[in-house]
Amino acid sequence: MRRLRSVDQQLNKKGVPGWKQGIDYLKVERGVFEALLGVEKYLQGCGLDSKLQDLIRLRASQINGCAYCIDMHWKDLRAAGETEQRLYGLDAWEESPYYSDRERAVLAWTEAVTNVREGHVPDAVYEEVRKFFNEKELADLTLCVASINSWNRMNIAAELFPGIINRPNLEWRRPQQSRLPSEALPLCSRGAKCS
Repeated sequence: MRRLRSVDQQLNKKGVPGWKQGIDYLKVERGVFEALLGVEKYLQGCGLDSKLQDLIRLRASQINGCAYCIDMHWKDLRAAGETEQRLYGLDAWEESPYYSDRERAVLAWTEAVTNVREGHVPDAVYEEVRKFFNEKELADLTLCVASINSWNRMNIAAELFPGIINRPNLEWRRPQQSRLPSEALPLCSRGAKCS
């Protein structure tokens, strides 16, 4: 694994990071990218609270180690009014007093579905989440978890550069070429201002 320096240390004179190029989904096969955007469009209209969805996205991104998605969804949650305290406590949500029982059930579900290779989703986790969500909502929650896991893997493979969402003079991508135009990126979704 590469050792990363701070954003400012990584930038060259042109203001872009000097890393190798990853997969360019829009150049190679745009349909791959658009398929996931279709899932996101469904999730935006499915009735699940968008803040809860972003909490799922942030937690799964932490588990998967996707720095780009952690940065994006942290900023989405802050723009939606989420407190720093709750965000800082998310890695240790089981020991943190900042989450409701409903949110705890969702976070347990997120972890169980994200870490499914460790075994099937435990019955206790399913039973707890069902106290708060009907079958349709649980299907939507599961799709949200599956979607962010896909985005994490695609963004890691594409080597998207984290931490520059609010740096308008920088490219979104690594230096060879900016492969995902800003209008295609799901940054600070739902038109919220990033902070």
